Amino acid sequence: MYKIAVIGDWDSIYGFATLGMDTFPVTDPAAAGQKIRELAESNYAVIYITEALAARLTAEINHYRQEPLPAIIQIPGTSGNTGAGIESVRKSVEQAVGADILFGKDDTTTN
Repeated sequence: MYKIAVIGDWDSIYGFATLGMDTFPVTDPAAAGQKIRELAESNYAVIYITEALAARLTAEINHYRQEPLPAIIQIPGTSGNTGAGIESVRKSVEQAVGADILFGKDDTTTN
């Protein structure tokens, strides 16, 4: 059975444990990169990571973007929402479907 992990600073991730997710409080980018590799090899299908930490692990995250699992999803942390998580999801959907179906360039509707 696949598992779900959350990586980031403790204040941003501790609440996810109440939802049954495995939490890994990490702030050092090198340690976080190692933790992502460990989790990817340990039956984790989804890894949530705070946007602040993910911003420092672009190469590592992009490596797994080409793999079917794990899905690495950025979430806002206590430092706030940078918009990187939404942008990452948009790019993934666009890559999968071939078009930006979530946030089109023109959000106006005509009747």
